[in-house]
Amino acid sequence: MNKHFITYMTVVAVAMSAHGVSAQSTSTAAAAAHSDADNTGKNKRDRATGEPTADQQKNNAGDLDMAKRIRRSVMDDKAISTYGHNVKIIASGGTVTLKGPVRDEGEKKAIEMKATEIAGKDHVINQLEVAPPK
Repeated sequence: MNKHFITYMTVVAVAMSAHGVSAQSTSTAAAAAHSDADNTGKNKRDRATGEPTADQQKNNAGDLDMAKRIRRSVMDDKAISTYGHNVKIIASGGTVTLKGPVRDEGEKKAIEMKATEIAGKDHVINQLEVAPPK
């Protein structure tokens, strides 16, 4: 571990113990805060030939407008979580692919419905994944 981090954790532990919080809970919280996300599986999936990724978003006016309208519809819905607001919306050739984590099945369906209203019933590929809160 880095010297500054250890010093910081020592100061935090002393301050926390002065307020009745154990050092073990402090170190557990610090370890959780510094754990890296493991997106290896998703990264491999997204490298697969033919798998839509955000860099494949087309720059033609129709696709850009469609993606913008779907994004605006999703962002305007305050019932959708931050996860849902940050899903990938990839428009290419009139087809929209939705990717990323959402909080629950209801949110997944709500985002799909918003995309379907704009792109059309047979033009939405829903690859959203439910990721429960941590």
